[in-house]
Amino acid sequence: MGARFEPPVIQDNPTGWGPNTIPVQFKDMPYQPFSKSDRLGKVSDWTGATYQDRRHMNKYQSQFQGGQQYSYYHDEDESSFQLVDTSRITKPAYGRGRGRGGFRGRWNSFKPPPTTQLQTLTKAQKIKERDRQRQVRKWQKQQAGRQNYQRAAPIKSREASVTVKADWLVIEEMDFPRLGKLALPSVNDPADLIQAGSLEYYDKTYDRVNVKSEKNLQRIDRIFHTVSTTDDPIIRKLVKAESQANVFVTDAILATLMCATRSAYSWDIVVDKIGGKIFFDKRENTEFDLLTVSETSSEPPQDEGNSLNSPRNLALEATFVNHNFSQQVLKTGEERYNYTEENPFVDADEEGKVASVGYRYRKWDLGNNLVLVCRCEVDAVQHGSNNEIQFLNIKALNEWDSRYSGGVDWRQKLDTQRGAVLANELKNNACKLAKWTVQAILAGVDNLKFGYVTRFNVKDSGRHVILGTQQFKPVEFAQQINLSMDNAWGVVRCVLDLIMQQKDGKYLIVKDPNKPMLRLYDIPDDTFDSEDSEESSDEVISEEE
Repeated sequence: MGARFEPPVIQDNPTGWGPNTIPVQFKDMPYQPFSKSDRLGKVSDWTGATYQDRRHMNKYQSQFQGGQQYSYYHDEDESSFQLVDTSRITKPAYGRGRGRGGFRGRWNSFKPPPTTQLQTLTKAQKIKERDRQRQVRKWQKQQAGRQNYQRAAPIKSREASVTVKADWLVIEEMDFPRLGKLALPSVNDPADLIQAGSLEYYDKTYDRVNVKSEKNLQRIDRIFHTVSTTDDPIIRKLVKAESQANVFVTDAILATLMCATRSAYSWDIVVDKIGGKIFFDKRENTEFDLLTVSETSSEPPQDEGNSLNSPRNLALEATFVNHNFSQQVLKTGEERYNYTEENPFVDADEEGKVASVGYRYRKWDLGNNLVLVCRCEVDAVQHGSNNEIQFLNIKALNEWDSRYSGGVDWRQKLDTQRGAVLANELKNNACKLAKWTVQAILAGVDNLKFGYVTRFNVKDSGRHVILGTQQFKPVEFAQQINLSMDNAWGVVRCVLDLIMQQKDGKYLIVKDPNKPMLRLYDIPDDTFDSEDSEESSDEVISEEE
């Protein structure tokens, strides 16, 4: 017997096409439209907070914008559930009823004014909101812990080295970017005019000092003269003898001007223009001769008062270390190398021994009828490989606390990674090292010798040890630290041209304490004058006449 054929029930839809009733197996099942191009994400997501990153929010979203077809509803509970905010509004004790209000709490999150509007939440929405609040609290806790470490302390506003008076007239403002582009490449080698003083020989045993065989830094009681330009008796003599010379300066003042674009701290130079001649001077009883510490660091020392690591106390410590180191490494009590003239600053009434120092008075022709005479200092001499005499300048780099000065511990790194130590010093003390290099080039010394000196104990600035030495040729070292003498002479020539255009009188060059800028002021003739400086200025004028 053959199989019975039962024809399918065909529905007739008089109003259109397709079935007009739902098949039994699909009855009461919600329909979610979809596209074949939709990406598949999570199979099931009960929280709705899986893709919180905004970059992935649209990645798994359907182009049909899926609704709430599969949301679960409990007819008995959820339909009657309503969220009503019945909490009391409490205003903080401070600022109650004042100001614009509305901002409360640590994160200044804006709390909208309360409303009594009823809001119905599904269970899925309640879970989603609870997860969001938990995530916000977690993020706030993380940020509270991080913020103290990530945010560097702001650099305090520095004070000017001199108080600018109301009657001082600004002649010119010179910003560092412009000064950095200047160049004077045609400066010839200098001519030596007078050489004075006596020098001790360098003790080469200090070249073998290292971290494992460190030496204590000794206190050596010697006299160091820091005489300004117009107080120098030999310069007074040269004013009369050198008729062509019309600019007079010391190497410390000239190096400060040449390296101005690297400086961060404020400084000032007094300029006297008398009878067409220019004298650069420093003010008496100032910190001009103190060595700065971590001046160009990204986080310079900012302690105040009597703190061990305040900028002033660190400068005093660096100067003390430099003086003692430069004399300790010499052969004391042996025969000295003597220049033709004696030290012009030795006073018979002074008690104590004068430091090993030689003075070279040298003359440069800068063009445009500018002839500059500078007093340059030499620290010591040594015998070269062929037993020839070599002149050298000796300087000390000092470590105060590696935790606050680049994180390079000298005791660990100096013997194995000396380059890293020097690179860190070049970053933190770019201006000081540039000035030392300029002074060595101006003096014409053969070698520039650095000593690495650190504190015996980080919390004691009175005891120090020598960890090693390093020697450079000044011109080669200048190239290493990207120091251009053409630019240095260009800055000097720019300043001199400005002053030469002014009438005779007194002027002041000031480095702005907080901006990369120099200012040239016209100041009254009696500014900064004490009885001694007035007498010295009068003597210079009388000698010219």
